[in-house]
Order: sequence, then structure tokens, then C-alpha cells
Amino acid sequence: MYIISQLITSFISSALFGFVFNAPKRLLLQCGTAGMACWMVYTIGIRLDLDIIPATLIAATLVTIISQWFAKLYKTPIIVFNVPGIIPLVPGGIAYDAMKNVVLNQYDTAVQLAVKAFMISGSIAIGLVLSEVINQVIRRSIR
Repeated sequence: MYIISQLITSFISSALFGFVFNAPKRLLLQCGTAGMACWMVYTIGIRLDLDIIPATLIAATLVTIISQWFAKLYKTPIIVFNVPGIIPLVPGGIAYDAMKNVVLNQYDTAVQLAVKAFMISGSIAIGLVLSEVINQVIRRSIR
């Protein structure tokens, strides 16, 4: 039941984030699906004792693959699906905890959390780029 509630929450948050960023209303379902698939892969990776950084990298790569597929299928820019799809992965809670520890003068904990948030953010960016590079290589080899 816990996983189902996580998937529903990630779907709703991704779809609503697409709404906030003016994605076409007919594509909000797909935006939510991209975010839900991303969170599902991330959660499975964490449950399989994968570290948070590689789990985020794999999930971000999957979001880009799904976004590329949806972009071709619905003839829209890929960013319409990418941005809402990665929202569940963004380390906002960790960044908040880092800043809270700075305010509380607990700098050692704050630095550790800030580095972790930075590494997660970097793995999201690398995952998005990695999938695009793989897609370009595949397209060129087909030609």
C-alpha cells in the first residue's frame, strides 16, 4: 500500500507541476506518467540497496527516454515531459535540511547535506544528458 500511495503522489505532483509550467492540458496525464515512472524506478533502486546517487541517475535517464518517446508520439518539445518528470527526484528536502543546519550553526552536518544535494542534482543533470547522448548515437547508427 505504501508504494501505491508513493506512485499516486508522484503522479499528481508531476502532473500539477506540468500544469504550473503551462504544459498543454491534454498532456498532463503523460507528464504525470513520466514522473510516476521516474519515482517508481528510483524507489525500486533504493529498495534494492542501491545508493541514492546511482538510483537518481538511472531514474533521470529513464525520464529522458520516456520524454523522448512522448515527444515523438505527441509531437511536442521534449522539455514538456522532462521538467515535470524529474520533479520527484529534486532534493528539496535535503537542501532545506542543509540550510536549517547552517542557521543552527551545525556546519559539519550542513556541508554533508549540501554536498549530497549537489551530487543528487548533478546525477539528475547527467542522467538527462546521458540519455540524450545515447539517443543521438542510436539515431546516427541507424542512418
